[in-house]
Amino acid sequence: MNHEEPAHNGTTRLLVIDDDRKLCRLIRDYLAPLGYAVESVHTGPEGVERATSEEWSAVLLDLMLPGLDGFEVLKRIRAKSDVPVLMLTARGDEADRIVGLEIGADDYLPKTFSTRELLARLRAVTRRSVRTIPAEDAAPASEIVCGELRLNLDARTAVLGDTALALTPVEYDLLHALAKARGRIKSREALLDEIRERQYDVFDRSIDVHVAALRRKLGDDAREPRYIKTVRSAGYMFLRPEDRGLKDEE
Repeated sequence: MNHEEPAHNGTTRLLVIDDDRKLCRLIRDYLAPLGYAVESVHTGPEGVERATSEEWSAVLLDLMLPGLDGFEVLKRIRAKSDVPVLMLTARGDEADRIVGLEIGADDYLPKTFSTRELLARLRAVTRRSVRTIPAEDAAPASEIVCGELRLNLDARTAVLGDTALALTPVEYDLLHALAKARGRIKSREALLDEIRERQYDVFDRSIDVHVAALRRKLGDDAREPRYIKTVRSAGYMFLRPEDRGLKDEE
């Protein structure tokens, strides 16, 4: 193994939901010296119960599980928790990745991953972990204000009107990247580079899935956008108040 600096001060709790017991042991043995307390369960129902009844820094979730498949496990986790979820799958099919992202996964990792890649992605999702809290409970911090939308940059929270938005880490980072560039077009590639710490295939369309999820949470209509406008063949633009009313160019 390569010598790495500890990932965090203290211990980071990680739940692995995978029926491959050997892989679970390898992940535990690799991450334990780096400050991770790794626990594992091996069926879908066990995964749902443990993931939603305890506090975790992140969850590694296999797609193929006995009892409940990974998609159903993810749906049930997301109904109760915004814990960062990194999908592990032997399947490389893009449709599976998109379904997982649409349900609420923060990232995906094929089972041919290297330990360095696993560590890098875990560091990214745990560092960006969001705890959405009501605006009145947030400590004073620098903000981005766009009409009714307020982003608290220190607390990493977003509030629309009087409603705190329940955003995943990736959704918060995407909203932040768009809002701070309001009035300017951001390409898909630029957004991917900004919100993730890994290289993407140039044809990766996962950013579109995250934008769609973000629009739903903002109550935004892609046909009559108030916040996020699609610019054909170019990317996305966060609208300033004076820009609103422009239709999307699909």
